[in-house]
Amino acid sequence: MEDAGHLLPYEFARSHRLLVTEQKDRLIVGPTAPLWALLEVERVYGSNLSLENMDEKNFDLVLSDLYSGRVHSSLSVMEDIKEFVDIESAATALEEAADLLEAENDAPIIRLLNAIFAESLREKASDIHIESYEKKASVRFRLDGVLRTVLQPSIQIIPLLVSRIKVMSKLDIAEKRLPQDGRMSVKLGGKNIDLRVSTMPASHGERIVMRLLDKEAGKLQVDDLGMPRDMKKKLDALINRPHGIILVTGPTGSGKTTSLYAALQQMERNERNIMTVEDPVEYDLPGVSQTQINLRAG
Repeated sequence: MEDAGHLLPYEFARSHRLLVTEQKDRLIVGPTAPLWALLEVERVYGSNLSLENMDEKNFDLVLSDLYSGRVHSSLSVMEDIKEFVDIESAATALEEAADLLEAENDAPIIRLLNAIFAESLREKASDIHIESYEKKASVRFRLDGVLRTVLQPSIQIIPLLVSRIKVMSKLDIAEKRLPQDGRMSVKLGGKNIDLRVSTMPASHGERIVMRLLDKEAGKLQVDDLGMPRDMKKKLDALINRPHGIILVTGPTGSGKTTSLYAALQQMERNERNIMTVEDPVEYDLPGVSQTQINLRAG
């Protein structure tokens, strides 16, 4: 490691569980960091760094936060695109679940899609909408229940993005007349994010909606939701009742699923028979029998 630069190289930091903060004042040490790597970092940065030991889970969170900015913004990537690559090569050039921070593929469409994913995760968006109209196209994020335009690419870019997304989510790339539903996964800084993908034919080309499913969100407790104390007290009382029904309502992206999964996390699963009927099953919950609705099967 001749020159560590602004941050340690991502692959070095992830493999050896060592992080240097952007201010170059702290060295964060994961539980399995080897001594030789620690000494090498101190050789490059000096021994004045304050050491901070960190458990595995928190180390991965800090790793993701520090390095997520390495993926260029979608706007800057779009401005770099001078010509379009073939749809098939752009759609199949990157492994389905490759880490976005390790993706060095130069295909412009792949870089643009990676940047869109990375930006949506940084913004904590719940959905990504990609659509084209007669004279323009847009990429929008749903933030706190409200759609916000983050990009207005050329109309010609949208079919390439749609094709790449279809391949990653195992949809029929040739079928453009019928709606399709699928799933895919992306990684950013070692953090796995599932995406639920829906396509819909429209008069000016297919539109795509992707719901981002952060697996960590399915592990939240009611205490993590930020509810007012009196509301949380009422919810706790409802959760502990032996029977009854709780209705959770609200617009798309308002936190209904997160609230319900947090309530399920709080229930004592060993003493209860808990079943869910979902469309779709968004997070896996140990000890809960989760049923996916299948309209075709009845």
